[in-house]
Amino acid sequence: MTIEDIKTICVVGSGTMGAQIAQQSALGGYDVWLTDVSEEQLANAVESNRKLLGRRVEKGQMTQADADAALERVRTTTSLAEAAGAADFVFEAIVEKLPPKREVFAALDKAAPAHAILATNSSTIPISKLADATARPDRCVNTHFFHPVLVMQLCEVVQGPQTSQETVETTMELIRRIGRVPVLLTKEIDGFIVNRILHAASQEAMHLYEGGYADFADIDLAVEKGLNWPMGPFKLADFSGVDITYNARREKYEASGDEHDRPVEFMRKMVESGRLGRKTGRGFYDYSGDKPVPAEDPRKL
Repeated sequence: MTIEDIKTICVVGSGTMGAQIAQQSALGGYDVWLTDVSEEQLANAVESNRKLLGRRVEKGQMTQADADAALERVRTTTSLAEAAGAADFVFEAIVEKLPPKREVFAALDKAAPAHAILATNSSTIPISKLADATARPDRCVNTHFFHPVLVMQLCEVVQGPQTSQETVETTMELIRRIGRVPVLLTKEIDGFIVNRILHAASQEAMHLYEGGYADFADIDLAVEKGLNWPMGPFKLADFSGVDITYNARREKYEASGDEHDRPVEFMRKMVESGRLGRKTGRGFYDYSGDKPVPAEDPRKL
């Protein structure tokens, strides 16, 4: 299996990540099948991508003809068998939970051609926990894109213990051909590269705030101005989703048992109260006005 053998790509899951992985693949010139169990979700994904490419057209970053062609290269279906049946490469981008991912990989193993490579977009679940649900562990790999995929350049490619070198080389080249920058981890480790570094910094910020050393808005400001981050750790948690951040912390703590990895209590309370960040209009910051302002102290929830 080489890069020249890849003609059609399948993306499983049409949430924000899956939808944009599909569109980025189409921008790279590939025919794409996007599949989900929900017709409504698929329709929302198509409309979201149309708007995103429309903004590029408005800004003069691409022509309307190129945008229309890229949109037309993405076909949708609720049939996993139909989507995967003609695919040479599959990106799985469903919910970040092991049991459903294993079910999807087992189904993909039956539906996709024998030569097809199966990749997971998971940021926390290594491919070794999914590959054994298939009869092709040598053609299973992690491809961790970053949100939003149509903007963020990086993709972490992680070689599992049974992933073949051919699979790695083909995957790395595919990521390049769809306009993204791959980096390779030659063996698995929790959190990969970026999230391990980000987790360490973000967790320290959470502990500083929890301990009353500084206000979260000031910690954000210090990181943005002192480290030149585009946004501080609390703004980033709101952007990614407080629930996503909390669950990642919890999973890391369960895996390591290290008390420093334990998620701070106020994040659990934020998740339970629905303060999930930008997607709910309120997290560490309040997004109801013209610009975000610090919300009430989440430690008092």
